[in-house]
Amino acid sequence: MNQLKNDRYLRALQCLPVDYTPIWMMRQAGRYLPEYRQLRAKAGDFMTMCQTPELACEATLQPLQRFDLDAAIIFSDILTIPDAMGLGLYFETGEGPKFKKTISCLNDITQLPVPDPEESLTYVMDAIRLTKQELDGKVPLIGFSGSPWTLATYMVEGGSSRTFTKIKKMLYCEPKALHLLLEKLANSVALYLNAQIAAGAQSIMIFDTWGGALSHQSYRSFSLHYMQLIISQLKRGKKSQNITSYIPVTLFTKGGGLWLDAISNSGSDAIGVDWTVDLNQIDQKGNIAIQGNLDPAILYANQETIASNVESVLAEFGHYNGHIFNLGHGIHQDIPIEHVQYLVDAVHKQSKRFHP
Repeated sequence: MNQLKNDRYLRALQCLPVDYTPIWMMRQAGRYLPEYRQLRAKAGDFMTMCQTPELACEATLQPLQRFDLDAAIIFSDILTIPDAMGLGLYFETGEGPKFKKTISCLNDITQLPVPDPEESLTYVMDAIRLTKQELDGKVPLIGFSGSPWTLATYMVEGGSSRTFTKIKKMLYCEPKALHLLLEKLANSVALYLNAQIAAGAQSIMIFDTWGGALSHQSYRSFSLHYMQLIISQLKRGKKSQNITSYIPVTLFTKGGGLWLDAISNSGSDAIGVDWTVDLNQIDQKGNIAIQGNLDPAILYANQETIASNVESVLAEFGHYNGHIFNLGHGIHQDIPIEHVQYLVDAVHKQSKRFHP
C-alpha cells in the first residue's frame, strides 16, 4: 500500500492535531471545471462517466490537478444502489435524476433485490481501485452513498421533489412498508460501502440530502436510525498510531442543524453541516469532527469577500481539533474557477493560526 503523503483530512476526522485545516468540496469534480465538461462531452452522458472506471477516475483526479485539496472523492452518484435494484436511473438535462420504475406499494418493496456490489456495482469498485492507484498516496480517497431515506425519496417520488408528497404519504399511511424499504436499503448500503472500503476507500460519507425535509420526530425514526444501522455494519478497523488503519465515517444531513446532538451520538466520526448552522453553538467540538460549512454562493463574490467568509467559519470553529473545511452543499456549476483557488488558498493560509 502506498504511503499517504497528506493525512490531514484523516487526522482531522479523528480530532487529531493538524498544521492547517484540511479542505475538500462537495461536487469538486463537476461542471465548473472546463476539463470536466470536455470529459462529459467525450463520454456522451453522465451515467457512462459513472460506469466507465477510467472516466470516473479521470473525473475524480481533475480537481486535484488544479487545486491543493486535502482529499479526493470518488466520482459516482448517490443513486447507484436503486439503479442496481433495477429501477433504471437516467438523467434529463436540467431536470436531474429520474427513474424508469418507481416504488409505490409493499409488493414493489418485497420484490427489490439486495444488490451484490461486486457484481452489479463492480464499476464503482473498479473506479476506486484505479483511482487509489493513480493517487499514489497523494491524498485520501473518500467513498460514499446516499442515505436510505434519501434513496427511498428518489425511488418513491421518481426523481427530485419539492413537496415529497408520495414518500410522506407512505410514511404516514404505510409506515411498515416504508420501514421495510429503508431496512433493505440500509443493508444494501452497508454491503456497498464495505465493498468500497475493501477496494481502497479511506473514508466514508453518507449523504442524507433530504433528511431536512422530515419532521423532528420522523427524522430519528426514518433517517438517522437507518444511518446508524449502516454504521453498525461497516468494517472500519480500529484507531491506532497508523492513521490509515481506521475508516472514519461522516454523516451529512442537509438541513439537519436541529439534530446535531442526535447525530453526534450516532456512532459516526464526523457531522457534515450546511451554512445554516452556527459553529459557535456546537458543544461537541473537539470530541466529534465537524465538516463545513461555507455557503457555496459566496464563491460568486470577490477574493476579499471569500477570504472574509473563510475567516468567519474558521473563527466560529475556533482552536479545536476536528474541523474539515467544506461547502455547505455542492459547488455551483457557474462559479468562476479562480474563485475556487482563492478559497483553497485562504483556508490553508488563514487556518494556520488556529493550529498552533
